[in-house]
Formats: sequence, structure tokens, C-alpha cells
Amino acid sequence: MRKQAIITGEYYHIYNRGVEKRDIFINKKDLSRFLESITGFNRPERIGSLTNLRKHRSEIAPEIAPKALSKIKPLVAIVVYCINPNHFHFVLKQLIDGGTAKFMQKLQAGYTSYFNVKYSRTGSLFQGTFKSSLMNSENYFNKILGYINKNYQVHSIPKNKIDLVIASDHEYENGRFNIVSKAEAKKILEIFNGGKNFKKHSQEIISIVREERGRTSLLEEESLPDNVPDSA
Repeated sequence: MRKQAIITGEYYHIYNRGVEKRDIFINKKDLSRFLESITGFNRPERIGSLTNLRKHRSEIAPEIAPKALSKIKPLVAIVVYCINPNHFHFVLKQLIDGGTAKFMQKLQAGYTSYFNVKYSRTGSLFQGTFKSSLMNSENYFNKILGYINKNYQVHSIPKNKIDLVIASDHEYENGRFNIVSKAEAKKILEIFNGGKNFKKHSQEIISIVREERGRTSLLEEESLPDNVPDSA
């Protein structure tokens, strides 16, 4: 049981890593599967599997598909994210009561099932449920936004794993929002007065962190700006 309930309408930093700090992606197909899981499982109804969801989508007439899909009420709105070879970060806003826990349970359980079948393993893939931190001040909110938007830049990532990294910075910089909520992206761009300023802000946060501690290994425990603790 979580120490504090996650409040609908509030923003949270959500984080988890592979059990024993192991990689959770072996190749780009794994990463693509995880990204598909983020969007596919972000809905209250049970879909069973991504295969079922793909089949359902294919059965919707092309002329009504955009309208039909736009009516789906997501569990959470994703604001920024970074997916690294052995861990991930989200800043999200819970949209319905219990939505964050439900989203994370579906995301992690679904991906673990895929990973275990593919690589002939059993047991947990992730380090517990997930960690969360309420972003309850403007200063902390802005720092964590920039930190997660380009989080991969604070790590020393081996060259053979660099293609197993994806973050929200490319969505904000090209203006095409797929994982990031379009409504939340609009708010962020208004706060920072455009994508160029948000990019500059994110880079400044990363530069400060790297100046303080250098690039960290993916195997090191990650301390957040201002050392704000996550809640278990």
C-alpha cells in the first residue's frame, strides 16, 4: 500500500527501474513495444492485450477512427518522459481517481509478460510497483520538467545502448505529440513561451546537474534536483 494517495488533477514524477538495475530493453523492438504499451494501456477499460487492441483499431472504419479514438478517456496525461535502457521517468497528471496506479499496473504487467515470454524468463522485471513524488511547488515542477525532458543527458550511456533511449524532448522540439498529452503540451509551451525556450530551460537544468555530479552511470542510484525524496 502506498504511503500517500495520488490525487486526481495533481502532477507527479513517476519513476521505476529494472529489478537489480537490469536492462528492461534489449533491442529497439522492445523499446517500441513499451512505447506502444504506454498509449495502449492508458485507458480504463480492459483490453486484454495489445494484439486485441490492434485488432479493434483495424476494425474501425478509417473515416470515423479519429473521432472514435478521441473519445477514449485516458487514465493519466503524460507531460514529459524519458525512457532509458534500464529505467524510465514520467511527469504525469492523474485524470481519474486511481488512474495512476491502474495505468502503471497495466503498463508494467503487460510489458513484463511480453519480456518474460520473449526472453524465456520468469519473475518481476521492475523494482516494485513504482515510485512517485508530488510536484507541489512551481520551482520543483519546473526543475523536474526540464530534468526529465532530457534525462538521458545526465547519464553516461554506452554507445551500443544509445538507440534504446527516447524522451519527450523530440516531441516538444518537432511539435508532434504522440505520447505527450496535446493539452498538457500546450500548457507547457505557454508557460515557457514556446518550444525554443522550453528546450533552453531543459538544457540549463541538465547542465546544472552535470556540473554538480558529472554524468552518472545507469547503474548508479539517481538523485533528483534538490534531493527531493520519492515516496515508496
